[in-house]
Amino acid sequence: MTPQQYLDFAERFVGAIQSGDTETVRACYAPDAKLWHNSDGIEQTVDQNMKVLDWFIRTLPDRNYRVLRREALHDGFMQQHVLEATLPDGSKWAMDACVVVRIENGVITRLDEYLDSAKSAALRSFGR
Repeated sequence: MTPQQYLDFAERFVGAIQSGDTETVRACYAPDAKLWHNSDGIEQTVDQNMKVLDWFIRTLPDRNYRVLRREALHDGFMQQHVLEATLPDGSKWAMDACVVVRIENGVITRLDEYLDSAKSAALRSFGR
């Protein structure tokens, strides 16, 4: 893929998460993709991640990804963003995050997500 194709892929992938289009999100992943988060150090499968994404979409229906930086890498892309939303209790919330995404054959094979653990902990109080 060309650098522009990686950036176009990133736009489609992040746009699908933001709009709640889980079908498109799932189609962006290789069936055996691994997703890792610095906040727990656990590698998730696609199915495990999709369950979390379903909860996330229900819990934060007005989520917005304010992209600060997005760059093509030789094998994917990197994105730095601020996730902004309203929590179920009505309070405004924002979390800094960064993802490093590896793409092979047009699908994500690995996604490493670096989250502000203090901010992500605030979400846990709303269950899963």
